[in-house]
Amino acid sequence: MSNLLFICSKNQWRSPTAEMLFKNHPIHQARSAGTSDKARIKVNQKLIEWADVVFVMELKHKELLKQRFAAAVTRKQLIVLNIEDNYRFGDTELIQLLTNELGAYL
Repeated sequence: MSNLLFICSKNQWRSPTAEMLFKNHPIHQARSAGTSDKARIKVNQKLIEWADVVFVMELKHKELLKQRFAAAVTRKQLIVLNIEDNYRFGDTELIQLLTNELGAYL
C-alpha cells in the first residue's frame, strides 16, 4: 500500500477532491493539505514524511514545499499535476482531470 498526499493552496477544492477519489481504495491511502496559512489542513513535516508520493496542483506548490521541507521532499516522488484553481470541490471537470492524471494510481 502506498500513501498519496495531495497539495493545493487552501485545501478546499482541488486536493480534497483528489483525496476523495481514493476513499476506500484497496491499494492506496490518500490525504490532502494546503500550503497557505489559511489552509483547512496545513501541510507539515509529518504529512510529508507519511507520503510515498506527493502530488501538487501547481508548480508554485512544488517550489513552496522545496523551500519549507527541503530535506524531506528530496526523498519523495513529487509530481506536478498542472491543475489551476478554477474548480470547486467535487466539480465533474476537476474529477475528470484528476482521473486522467492519476489513472495509474486509481
